[in-house]
Amino acid sequence: MPELPEVEIVRQSLNKKISKKKVKKVIIRNKNLRIKIPNNFGKFIENKIVKNVSRFSKYLIINFPNNQYCLIHLGMSGTIHFIKNNDKKYKSNLSFYHSPFLPEKHNHVELIFNKFRIIYNDPRRFGFFQIITSFSDLEKKFAHLGPEPFNKKFDLNYFYQYSKGKNKKIRDLLIDQKFVSGIGNIYANEILFLCRIKPYKKIKFLNKENFNQIIINSKKILSEAINKGGSSIKDFKNTEGDKGGFQDNFKVYQREGLTCKRFSCRGKIIKKRIGNRSIFFCNSCQI
Repeated sequence: MPELPEVEIVRQSLNKKISKKKVKKVIIRNKNLRIKIPNNFGKFIENKIVKNVSRFSKYLIINFPNNQYCLIHLGMSGTIHFIKNNDKKYKSNLSFYHSPFLPEKHNHVELIFNKFRIIYNDPRRFGFFQIITSFSDLEKKFAHLGPEPFNKKFDLNYFYQYSKGKNKKIRDLLIDQKFVSGIGNIYANEILFLCRIKPYKKIKFLNKENFNQIIINSKKILSEAINKGGSSIKDFKNTEGDKGGFQDNFKVYQREGLTCKRFSCRGKIIKKRIGNRSIFFCNSCQI
């Protein structure tokens, strides 16, 4: 599943393409996504001018005039593709975790503009589109989620108060969207490496300095990932057709058995399972 940096790169790409453009037509080929697309979806979107595309956590938000919104979540396998009207090759630069060539049977939603179209493709159909008709409803949609790592609310006092009395592993806390929004397994592993903390360490054994380091390094890792265009685990490309580059900076993720990259550390990267996900950490410098 794409995490905050990858969704931010898609947001930037999509915003460049559709901002200030009018949606001429909407084609729904399959309503049965994770949340069923409502019958009035096309009528709601058509002939509206896109103000811009914003983001909260892993959600894309197409902003229309008069506090009206289209919320998009990519789920596990959802991808958004930009296709010029005269392009018969079905090749795109917005593809994430997927081949840029579209398997047409999974094209569920098309937003048609004057000279191009945006296609939502999702083989597993865990993503969704949702229309929201007021700012207060938009706030309610995100009310159950924690602050983003870049939000000033994500501070030492918040971390300490939220984690007090909990028996969770620190990796599990970092990917808990109710605690902090946007961090997934990839970046949780990288953040905890910088902090020298094992992913399965219980938060009750951490101190305030550990919390402060996690806050600082969360911002650092996510900022670096965004600056490098996200992590291209498969075929993600941005609007210019370039792959993300942060995967070249991985210190632990997918480096099982390799030597630790930390200067003067002779440790090896270990892979273990927590729940249904893999964790990666150094067996020497992470304690």
